[in-house]
Amino acid sequence: MTSALEPARLFTVEQANRMLPLVRRIVEDIVQDYARWREQVGVLEVVAAGRRGDAPANEAEKVEQDTLRLAADIERYVSELRDLGVEFKGFDQGLVDFPAELDGRRVYLCWQLGEDTVEHWHDIDAGYAGRQPLELPANSQ
Repeated sequence: MTSALEPARLFTVEQANRMLPLVRRIVEDIVQDYARWREQVGVLEVVAAGRRGDAPANEAEKVEQDTLRLAADIERYVSELRDLGVEFKGFDQGLVDFPAELDGRRVYLCWQLGEDTVEHWHDIDAGYAGRQPLELPANSQ
């Protein structure tokens, strides 16, 4: 049984890269919907504040429903990643961490939307700022 601090699954670089096509699609959906959600929140604030006197009375309700739907979709996508054993870390850049073990210690394999493969890692408490390139064996380059 794993503790709350211990991930249920540890990934090798190869396993993370094999899972990347699915993870990439989910993260793309999150980043796109997050951008749309932020826009909707702005629209909702304007409509709710009554700055648009010509707006129909039900417009605020429709915008609010759309905003809530986007938020629910985003949460569902994040849950999908969590179910895969992956941790989603960044809405704007599409950051993902794969729990792993490197040289006998727990780390995260780190991937960002736009990267072709998982090529970085960082210590559990270091975050993106502590990101370092993976040293791949000479025969894999």
